[in-house]
Amino acid sequence: MADCNDPDATVDPMEAALRRCASGHGAEAATPIRVFPFDSRRKRMSVVVEHDGVAAVEVKGAPEAVLPCCGGWDGPTGRQPLDASAAAQVSGAVEALAARGLRVLALASRPAATPPDDATSAEDGLCLHGLVALIDPLRPEVPAAVRECHAAGITVHVITGDHGRTAAEIARQAGISAERIVAGATIDSMGDAELDALLAEPGEIVFSRSTPEGKLRIAEALRHRGEIVAMTGDGVNDAPALHHADLGIAMGRSGTDVAREAATMVLTDDNFATIVTAVREGRRAYENLRKFVLYIFAHAVPEVVPFMVFALSAGAVPLPLTVLQILAIDLGTETLPALALGRERAEPDVMRRRPRPRREHLITPRLLARAWLLMGTVSAALTMSLFLAVLVAGGWHPGAAMGAGSTLHHVWRQATTTTFAAIVACQVGTAFAARTERASLRSIGVVSNRLLLLGIGFELLFAAVVVWLPPAQRLVGTASPPSWAVAALLPLPVIVWGVDELQRAARRRHDVPTSTVRERDRHGRMVPAR
Repeated sequence: MADCNDPDATVDPMEAALRRCASGHGAEAATPIRVFPFDSRRKRMSVVVEHDGVAAVEVKGAPEAVLPCCGGWDGPTGRQPLDASAAAQVSGAVEALAARGLRVLALASRPAATPPDDATSAEDGLCLHGLVALIDPLRPEVPAAVRECHAAGITVHVITGDHGRTAAEIARQAGISAERIVAGATIDSMGDAELDALLAEPGEIVFSRSTPEGKLRIAEALRHRGEIVAMTGDGVNDAPALHHADLGIAMGRSGTDVAREAATMVLTDDNFATIVTAVREGRRAYENLRKFVLYIFAHAVPEVVPFMVFALSAGAVPLPLTVLQILAIDLGTETLPALALGRERAEPDVMRRRPRPRREHLITPRLLARAWLLMGTVSAALTMSLFLAVLVAGGWHPGAAMGAGSTLHHVWRQATTTTFAAIVACQVGTAFAARTERASLRSIGVVSNRLLLLGIGFELLFAAVVVWLPPAQRLVGTASPPSWAVAALLPLPVIVWGVDELQRAARRRHDVPTSTVRERDRHGRMVPAR
């Protein structure tokens, strides 16, 4: 047996391992005359070589593909006919090796008086020399990556050209359910409806001795069922399946140029665990985009409600915000915290959630309800309450004149400034609340997003300049609010964040605990972990 993960194997690890094995047994390199490359249907390859002026055909491939081409074999007493008893003995050895997770190849040859012109004539009348078993051990991080896939609701099917017993054992070691093994010939003989029914059954499947056409059909059948399909591959024949999958993943180190061109993503380290990392980062980026939208949408309500109150009261309630103050919010205080939410770390349960439905949009009814009906409404109620409180404390009554030159004009400027400051304070609470969709703020760390803290610091500094700096007051139309109103601003971030935190806590209690890692029963069905 040879280790296919030898770092010296720079081109094809299996070929390099075979060469080292042969040289270790005293074999010498021969000059190739003609090569009939590996074909996924023949499942073997052959090369015509010349030893000291004598031509010979040397063949290697899947045992079940090479044995029918052999008329004899190297038995204990020399070359013997390959009868049924000998073929059964060889097949038994293949099964035993494959059950240990070894990749088994059959080696055969024959002399060639004249170099054959095609693979069919070359691979006839062979003598079986023996079997070679290779091991391509799993990377140590793969089982953990597979468990993470299962927890994330991702089903992992194995599609390989290897023997079914070999693939099943490797799948078992990786933590993939291998109770169903389907041969490539079976897939090729199935109709589309039969294949759909096979894939609709729960659990994972090991597809052995698969053809490129079979791999493509599997990808298309899964997509037809509405699944989001990620397909890996490294060879030229994998290109159609990689192209038709939602996400084609090619191997960067061992893959062919054709596979890399057809793929959406290329793994530079050929590591399955990197795919899981990409899924985690993809989910994090998508959730952060939603957090950005949530934060922006939540502030629309406290900005719109003041104008609605002014319009519905027919001017009896003065305008709580000016246009320049709204611009100061949208272009000044809001920008940096919103951008900082895009750098938020992944939530603790991001890889323990089911995949999103294919038809789910970025902006969902739940997001709008949280932004507008919850945080937006609370922010609007708080800002309007402070606005009216400042007016009443200054002697205002409905319908009183508030224009320039009136005795209450300064009070109105104080009230609008308080509204501006209240919206900024609510923005701080919204920013902390928007950091998670389901998890508590404590679980991700209050100060873990340093960029958000810097953004909030800039936001508060900008607001202080607008509220208290005289040149900014003249430009934006603000006035220093009463000290009691400033003190009343302090609890606003906590109130907005606290209301949303209570909502998320209630959702965690009510929803199915998707954060709980789920296991598979003996039939491959997902069941809650014990």
